[in-house]
Amino acid sequence: MKGYNIFIAAAVLFILLSITELYSQESNSNEIDYNLYYNYPLSVGVDYSTFNPFSDYGVDTYTYEFAFNAKYPLPFEPRIVPFVRAGMTYVDSKDNIEPEKWDHKHYFASGGALYVERISKNFEFGGGLAGGFAQGVFTGLDPDTKYGAKNIYGSLLGVIGLNPSYNMNISVTPELKYRYFLSPLEKFKGLSFGIGFGMNYRFGLDPDSPKAIIKSIRLLKAEIPPVFAAMQSYYVNNPIGTIKIANIEDFSINDVEVSFFQAGFMDTPATITTIPEIEKGGELTIDLPVTFNNNVFETEGITPLNGEIIVEYISRTRGAKQIFSVKYELHDKTSLTWTDDRKVGAFITPADSALRNYSSYIKQVSKDTVNSGFSKKLQSGLQIYYGLKEIGCLYQVDPTSPFISAQGNALIVDSINLARTTLKRAVGDCDDLTVLYTSLLETLGIETAFITIPGHIYAAFNTGISSRDYLKVHPDKNMTINLNGNLWIPVEVTMVGEKDFMTAWKKGVDEYRMYDDDPEKRAFNLTRIAQSVYRPVALKETDLGLQYGEKINIVNGVEDNLDRLIDVVIAHYKKEAEKTDTKTSFNKLGIRAAKYGRYEVAEDSFNRALDKDKNYIQPKINVGNLYFLQEEYENALRNYHRAEKELANLNRQKSTLYLKVVLNISRSYYELEEFERAGEYYQEIKDINPEMAAKFNYLEKAADDGSRASDMSGGSGVLFGDESDSLN
Repeated sequence: MKGYNIFIAAAVLFILLSITELYSQESNSNEIDYNLYYNYPLSVGVDYSTFNPFSDYGVDTYTYEFAFNAKYPLPFEPRIVPFVRAGMTYVDSKDNIEPEKWDHKHYFASGGALYVERISKNFEFGGGLAGGFAQGVFTGLDPDTKYGAKNIYGSLLGVIGLNPSYNMNISVTPELKYRYFLSPLEKFKGLSFGIGFGMNYRFGLDPDSPKAIIKSIRLLKAEIPPVFAAMQSYYVNNPIGTIKIANIEDFSINDVEVSFFQAGFMDTPATITTIPEIEKGGELTIDLPVTFNNNVFETEGITPLNGEIIVEYISRTRGAKQIFSVKYELHDKTSLTWTDDRKVGAFITPADSALRNYSSYIKQVSKDTVNSGFSKKLQSGLQIYYGLKEIGCLYQVDPTSPFISAQGNALIVDSINLARTTLKRAVGDCDDLTVLYTSLLETLGIETAFITIPGHIYAAFNTGISSRDYLKVHPDKNMTINLNGNLWIPVEVTMVGEKDFMTAWKKGVDEYRMYDDDPEKRAFNLTRIAQSVYRPVALKETDLGLQYGEKINIVNGVEDNLDRLIDVVIAHYKKEAEKTDTKTSFNKLGIRAAKYGRYEVAEDSFNRALDKDKNYIQPKINVGNLYFLQEEYENALRNYHRAEKELANLNRQKSTLYLKVVLNISRSYYELEEFERAGEYYQEIKDINPEMAAKFNYLEKAADDGSRASDMSGGSGVLFGDESDSLN
């Protein structure tokens, strides 16, 4: 029994070493499912065991066992380990009289299952059940005969395992075995206890080894067409392309996170999508929205890039990371393909200080040409047009990719210059000049649009005039575009170097109306709507060193076109007045002429209205208004007082028209610096209509302190009655 005791001592030492190793694991070890992480497909090994009986065989024996085993952890639950064993049990009799009589062997085969819990990389324990069949062979009972004794047995097993490496397992196996003989020779039946020692080789690859890099994901396809710097903001919510990945394992992978990174043009990898699970063999197509930084605007021409698709996931509780390289091309900020007309919005840059400075200069030099009775925004369109004309801006077809070829063709890369570039070069094709003109108008807060028709693009802007008031812009309704109740003016800005504004306007209208019967062939793109999808490109602003041209040339061009436009409108009103020959039509003509500063025409028209009816009070008031506008306040007062008296005689002292006459009397006295009289008439208005009076409270302040008020919130113009009867 000495050898047996040594074996028991070795087993105890083994257990102690194993427990020590267990407690030396890192504190976060319980976060890993070691059974899954270090799972192996199959193991083979050898066992050596010794047994002591609980039963009295009537003779002392020393029993040992040698066996081969194979173990197969279940793939879906590796803690459950079915096994088979085959080997030999040798019973050595220690009888002093007949030492070899009861010596015998058992050749056996058995099977069973263990439940093994792996609590660290190197330590595991568990237990199980086994059962088997054995053929006992007794050779010492009779020198001439071998006696066989069939028997069966069942075992209750324990296992304590130490794993020096992934592939090597050393185990101690306590075993409680009961043997039952199926023959009359059953001397050695009963219960026994044994301790076994085993060594096993486990197949598979250590997941911690460099060779065990997990590659559960395969990149099947990457489709990334050319990328355009000008579309930087668009790519944040819209993909630059797509990839297709597959799980090539025969099991699911979990917590999949896909990211994209482009060195130099992204600050950090951007998470594209997260996927809870990809089943075995599963394939996914993933869009790639990307957040590029402003470095994309610093490139020139075409830049080949290698991006990184980063896929992180959990494979059988083990974290994994794979990086795939994808190639594509980055085009600079002047390039695009015409797959969506709205992309032009990315090139319209009203925040550019160079454009703001230039448009401010044009407004400043044109301020004396402004007609207060005409659309201010239309006049701004005039001013910008002639500002560009003065610096010699010209139209030139793009020789490499003309718009007519590139439009709608996703395979042709077109070039659009930023507004600052076209402004400096003073030359561009239709898209360049459209971008420049709309950018300059946008710096002034004027809403713009760009119109696309087959083979062409040009600009439009909002006059701010209601569609029902089209006569305030042009007597021909077809000369404007009605959009959402506002009147828009199209401008063929490519004519800036050769034709006047009126001609460019008419050309823009003709191009638009050409498709009235087939409106699907044209598109009216609002800049602000386009820029909600394609935000303006970022700029590195620099001084352009631009020569702004001669002020007088800009002024002359604006005045000439404005006068011609006013002539067209007045001619329409005059024609209508002559045709109808009524007092109201001549009064309307006078109002329109007065608003545009044509005072002689206005006075003549009011007088002709009075010729039709001497008691028609509106033209009498409007004559007073003409004097007021020309700063002839004494003559204005004379007419206002006559109107005041007539309205009083008609008991209309509370009418709006009467109050406006009284207000204009107050304002006339104010201009003559008769502040006390101005205050008296102002008080009359205040008593009847405080809201109207509040808009002109400077009249009351002047009456109180006897001097001109610094705040004239009511303005310097005149307030008049209904538009159909008197000046507004």
